[in-house]
Amino acid sequence: MSATHEEIALAAQEEIPVVDLRELIDANLYMPFPFQRNPHASEAAAGVERWLSTWGLTDDPAVAAMISYTRPAELAAYNSPTMDSGLLQIMANQIAYQFIFDDRAEDVGRHAPGRLLPMLCESIAILRDGQSPTTPLGAALADLHRQVQERCTPAQAARWAWNSREYVHGLLYEAVAQTHPVPVGSGLCRSIRSLIAGVEPFYPLCEAAQPSELTPEEIHHPVMRRLSRLSADAAVWIPDLFSAVKEQRTGGMINLALAYQRTHRCSLPLAVTLATRHINCTIREFEELYGELRPELSPSGVGYVEGMAGWIRGCYFWSRTVPRYADTMAAPAVL
Repeated sequence: MSATHEEIALAAQEEIPVVDLRELIDANLYMPFPFQRNPHASEAAAGVERWLSTWGLTDDPAVAAMISYTRPAELAAYNSPTMDSGLLQIMANQIAYQFIFDDRAEDVGRHAPGRLLPMLCESIAILRDGQSPTTPLGAALADLHRQVQERCTPAQAARWAWNSREYVHGLLYEAVAQTHPVPVGSGLCRSIRSLIAGVEPFYPLCEAAQPSELTPEEIHHPVMRRLSRLSADAAVWIPDLFSAVKEQRTGGMINLALAYQRTHRCSLPLAVTLATRHINCTIREFEELYGELRPELSPSGVGYVEGMAGWIRGCYFWSRTVPRYADTMAAPAVL
């Protein structure tokens, strides 16, 4: 989060011929991964609609509208362009579920973090102990867990459940931060953002798409763990750039661009510019480490890391056009 006075001044002085915030992001963001789209996207979108309806999650018109302008299957198709239709459907269902779960947790936790406990405890009980759900949201999670267990190896399914539990716990930290009278510092903001990103639960699905399971040496390699962290951070920080206007208007706190704005007391476009530079460094470190590790990886290991890179690419191209972040196109880019 650190930025020198010289860097801030330079960013403010740069003259980039852009009109709105989205153009400012496009002009500054380093994106080495080209656009791709899974050919099963339309099929996955229809599947998401059926799955959410089955569990009653779109009975609420507000939830149905949110899914319509969030387009979870589109995000899955951009992230995983070569994934088979079965795995893509699981990924699209999970993205839709997490959007609903995250929005509901934010609504509940904004008033009092303690009110989140029943919701979060149900999720943990399903993921950790295999307990039966008691709510429609819990029933959807139990079915999603079943889908993962049927398609993935036991080790992959266990990693999926572990990562999903970490995401659930992170939402409580976010609620505490949102209700704290003093805004959290930049370091805490990044830590909480990494927990609630919800990206790492998808990596076992990326692994399941490979010809074989990764060896313990590959999956637990220190560089592989670093790649996982870098890719998840970059993948979620990119949407932070596009969602900053929305989050600012609704009082959101856990957002990389807004953290820069609070730290440096600058305009939102300047904060977005500084945050973009931080993301660029993250993506470049990912590229560099991947290049060093690639000769040691099996074909499945290479495919797994390519799946991580796909999330960086997919989150960018999805964020640029998804109606959820349409406010970004209307925000001026004056630094």
